[in-house]
Amino acid sequence: MFKQRPNRWIVSFLIALFVFVVLALTAFITVIFITALVYFGVFDTSSYHYSIPFIIFGIASVVIGSLVSGFVSRIPRRPVVEVVDGMQALAQGHYDTRIHLGKIPISHEVETNFNHLAEELENTELLRTDFVNNFSHEFKTPIVSIKGFAKIIRDHDLSKQQQNEYLDIIIDESERLADMATNVLNLSKVEKQTILTNINKYNVSEQIRNVVILLEKKWEQKNIHFDFSFTDHYIEGNEELLKQVWINLLDNSIKFAPDDGHISILMKEIENNLEISISNDGEKIKQEDQKRIFEKFYQGDTSHASKGTGIGLSIVSQVVRLHKGSVSVTSDSLTTFKVLLPIVQFI
Repeated sequence: MFKQRPNRWIVSFLIALFVFVVLALTAFITVIFITALVYFGVFDTSSYHYSIPFIIFGIASVVIGSLVSGFVSRIPRRPVVEVVDGMQALAQGHYDTRIHLGKIPISHEVETNFNHLAEELENTELLRTDFVNNFSHEFKTPIVSIKGFAKIIRDHDLSKQQQNEYLDIIIDESERLADMATNVLNLSKVEKQTILTNINKYNVSEQIRNVVILLEKKWEQKNIHFDFSFTDHYIEGNEELLKQVWINLLDNSIKFAPDDGHISILMKEIENNLEISISNDGEKIKQEDQKRIFEKFYQGDTSHASKGTGIGLSIVSQVVRLHKGSVSVTSDSLTTFKVLLPIVQFI
């Protein structure tokens, strides 16, 4: 399956040599024991050739034991060699590597864990490749647009209205670039963070209302209607990080909601947790995309018809995880993102 390593036979030889030494010592001890029995008169020494059978026994034990050990030593090393070769293949970037170790329980467990690791590495590599392609496309498009419209403004005698129109496009594309850079930085920050800091009690309902106002320009362009179904709720958390959650979820809902569509926001307390649901009546998310939608750099839309780099929802997942909460998505008649957060972080 894999290229054989030069030291494989050395390992086999050392194992066989070890067994040989053990058998030789066993035979030697046996001979000493029998000789002692003869010395103390347990065996009859009247026959001149009484020691020959013992010598033959010792030699036969060593020879037969060595042959058996050489054969048997190949059996236990096979799964070990296959695991080592598999690890070597993974280290060389062959993430499609899989191993098969038989049906012995411990071997099956090692095989399952190794193959799961290889599958995760393969998926990560695919996501990384997709991100490079997607991000390169998304990053290049606004730059080309900015460059093109800037040249038109410089090289052509345009009316004031045309200049303002092209300048607005340049501003929009610049903001788009800034948003992408911000998302990448935010993702890097939350991924490295393991302890939640700057925790304070605040009105999360008011925060979400402010985020809706912040995104007003985007939802007004599509004439989207909002339905609010909540009163004031307070939680303990990092206010700045959670703001990124609501920005990403609401921006995502606005992006995929149709013109004249609806977005609803619902909050309710469930025991010691607060559940925030954000729904839109846009196109249904495929089942296979729902399973991977929170993965870093994953994009269900590979046609680039919609703007995005697959970073926003990953930030949502990481921030919610830091707050000891959970986030999920369902998509039927409505696409709904549900965030469940503990009301009090430390009880």
